[in-house]
Amino acid sequence: MNKTTEAAMLMSSLSVYRGIMQRTVPAAFYRLLCAVKLPVHDFLRSWGEFVGLLCDRGYSDSLARCLTEAALFDENSFSRAAAAGNFDILKKGVLDAAKRDICAINKISRITADDIISDYFENQELEDIAASLPRWETGEPIYQFADENNALNLIADYHKKNGCGMFARFRAFIWRNSSIEPVAFPDTIRMEDLKSYKLQRGLVEDNTVAFINGAKCNNCLLYGDRGTGKSSTVKAIVNKYCKDGLRIVEMPKDRLSEFPLLVEKIASIPLKFIIFIDDLSFSNEDKSYAQLKAVLEGGLAARPDNTLIYATSNRRHLIKESFSDRDGDDIHRNDSVQESLSLSDRFGLSVNFSKPDKAVYLEIVTGLAKEYGIKADKNSLEIRAERFALERGGRSPRCARQFIASVRAGLIQFDGR
Repeated sequence: MNKTTEAAMLMSSLSVYRGIMQRTVPAAFYRLLCAVKLPVHDFLRSWGEFVGLLCDRGYSDSLARCLTEAALFDENSFSRAAAAGNFDILKKGVLDAAKRDICAINKISRITADDIISDYFENQELEDIAASLPRWETGEPIYQFADENNALNLIADYHKKNGCGMFARFRAFIWRNSSIEPVAFPDTIRMEDLKSYKLQRGLVEDNTVAFINGAKCNNCLLYGDRGTGKSSTVKAIVNKYCKDGLRIVEMPKDRLSEFPLLVEKIASIPLKFIIFIDDLSFSNEDKSYAQLKAVLEGGLAARPDNTLIYATSNRRHLIKESFSDRDGDDIHRNDSVQESLSLSDRFGLSVNFSKPDKAVYLEIVTGLAKEYGIKADKNSLEIRAERFALERGGRSPRCARQFIASVRAGLIQFDGR
């Protein structure tokens, strides 16, 4: 039996890690292995498809890394048990099957392009075509798979810290179509990128760190003027602490009724989740805020210990209210007022991000200019930054970032004009 046929049989017989056969590149590789028994046109088509996908995914220099990473991010009976901390109670049959699959995947990943060409073209007179085919490098497996004798323990430890499946691969998600979908390219903003508001961000960060460490913590409302970095603060904190098991799921306001379904999907996952509701506010006629009240406190579907709710809003009290609402025909007017205020009161931590004054605004501008290496006279920089803010209706950290972006793009110059 040649190497290619043996590798195809090994992939066919995967059990615990059979899920990798649903991944794009491993599936294409399996089709290529099986194509050694097909006519030359079908074989060459499979070759081109596989190599193209391997290059698209950035694995042309390491087939082994591609296959072992696919296995590490696979959700299966072994990875789920390991993520839940139940590795020690797995039955011997599951452990034996997982170990066998790990050895098989390592062996498959060592198949070279020349191995397959040799097995296919041994009786073919197509040397020129064979010589011109693009190759790949096998590379090395990821370290959790490299030591086959200790691989089960290393992989189990990884899942215990990082979860399994998509929660091990991604850090940001969105609730869509009644399911959790990963965000492939999340905002990469860092805490270091955010200037000023250290006190406000410190409160949110301290709350988050305590949450990660297992303490009972407060749901958090970040409110205040537009462009002050409320949403950026939440995203930057997640980016900083994702390595410590923190994940974020953005939930649209109009899907709050599905909150029990969302927490049911993540309650047993050994990670910490921030449920993020951005730009939250309600009209007085919008009674969906009652659903959020139940989610925060008082509903039958309790918020699990691995979940916190972080919301941002331009309004402290969340529910838009006019003087006519206060002076309306409601007999129990005080009850109506208390009803509208009770929602924001259910956030145990409320942090105010107010619009910066001129001094703070210019401090942000100069901090960003220094970070990006902008060479400009300080006085000229501040004059142009202030003019930029006035043209846009007010100062804010967002305005400061936009100003610096314009300077870097050459749209604003400091040549005395």
